[in-house]
Amino acid sequence: MADIDPSPAPSARWRRRKEDRPGEILAAALACFAERGYAATRLDDVARRAGVTKGTLYLYFPNKEELFKAVVRQAIVPNLAQAEALVAAASEPPALILGRLLKQWLALHGTPASAIPKLMLAEAGNFPDLARFYHAEVVERGTNVLRRLLHRAVERGDFRAIDVDHAVFCIIGPVLLSMLWRHSFQRHDSHALDAEALYRTHLDLLTRGLLPDRGAAARKTSHE
Repeated sequence: MADIDPSPAPSARWRRRKEDRPGEILAAALACFAERGYAATRLDDVARRAGVTKGTLYLYFPNKEELFKAVVRQAIVPNLAQAEALVAAASEPPALILGRLLKQWLALHGTPASAIPKLMLAEAGNFPDLARFYHAEVVERGTNVLRRLLHRAVERGDFRAIDVDHAVFCIIGPVLLSMLWRHSFQRHDSHALDAEALYRTHLDLLTRGLLPDRGAAARKTSHE
């Protein structure tokens, strides 16, 4: 007869708790970074908020910089991957695709992750390694996906000829403003910024500004 191990098997709750621990640490870290910024957040604060010891935190993340990178990769990078897939595969008119992208960013606006752009703008000068990381994994990917969409739309005649490189920043500007406003002046503003209305108005102005002037094209043809 085989020996029976007298030690009880770990409960399903404990197994799930251990598997969920990295995610819980990242959620706690995101909340701390959003509230305090990068420099003022201590790993002790994150561990306390996650309900783990600092030693346990180190089992998953060797230092604060790697913890912050993991937060960005979990909270923001998947949205960029979705945007890249959307632009690569979609056969819809580019104005509709642009609206879908803005809708994705609007969803991000309502989460703690919307504090990360403000944090990076405020602390990039003091933490250049983090700035380079964020620029490579977030800024460049975000601007590149918009460039691809705009270039394709211009080439097909769906959008009029524009300065694509600078139009990208015109698209991003109000999106970034809404996130900065939420985590700076919104608490002091008696008329809270309506992010959904801002994005809707932004899309309306963009599409009207980007679409070809069919009347001008027709007038040019008639004179030739």
